[in-house]
Amino acid sequence: MTALGLGLDDINALTKLTRDGWHHMRVLRFPTLSQKSARGIGAHTDYGLLVIAAQDDVGGLYIRPPVEGEKRNRNWLSTESMAGMYENDDPWTFVKPVPSVLTVFPGDILQFLSNGYLLSTPHKVRLNTRERFALAYFHEPNFDACVRPLFDPSSDEHIHYGTHFTNMFMRCYPDRITTRRIINEDRLSILARLENKTLGRLTTMKNAYALQR
Repeated sequence: MTALGLGLDDINALTKLTRDGWHHMRVLRFPTLSQKSARGIGAHTDYGLLVIAAQDDVGGLYIRPPVEGEKRNRNWLSTESMAGMYENDDPWTFVKPVPSVLTVFPGDILQFLSNGYLLSTPHKVRLNTRERFALAYFHEPNFDACVRPLFDPSSDEHIHYGTHFTNMFMRCYPDRITTRRIINEDRLSILARLENKTLGRLTTMKNAYALQR
């Protein structure tokens, strides 16, 4: 549906990226509002492709609409992060729970793919007077997928999803044992070899296509 909406010639372009994708679901529990904190999750964007969320009737989810002149950070760059951005600045829109209605967020990958036509949605959660539960399903590219801009296939700009996912995990959870193991065991060098192999394969395919034309 997204490919059709974007008017892509290849309506399976996004489906191909998500074949054997790094999909996962999280069950989220938010405690009751207390004097200590009203913050459930700080402002952020999701760093994958697409998120489908279901919430109970308690409510607490807010999204930030596009603001003219406001910069939307690009999490795939090590120098930029959306974490905490504009968290206390208006406007934020409360997402009222509606039975049997799902909330769909474009993520950073979809913003990159569409060259900013579909923006990654900033969102946050405020605690409520009752305990709250939500389900979030993350529809992701294949770990070894190399994502390129949809409207400029000749561009050398790209995101290797496995590298992006790993970098974002390490940025968000610098103190976790998994992050320490990645660093101590030099797992990033393995990831770099994987990315170079994927890029080499895509370059060969690109050159072959150019010769055919």
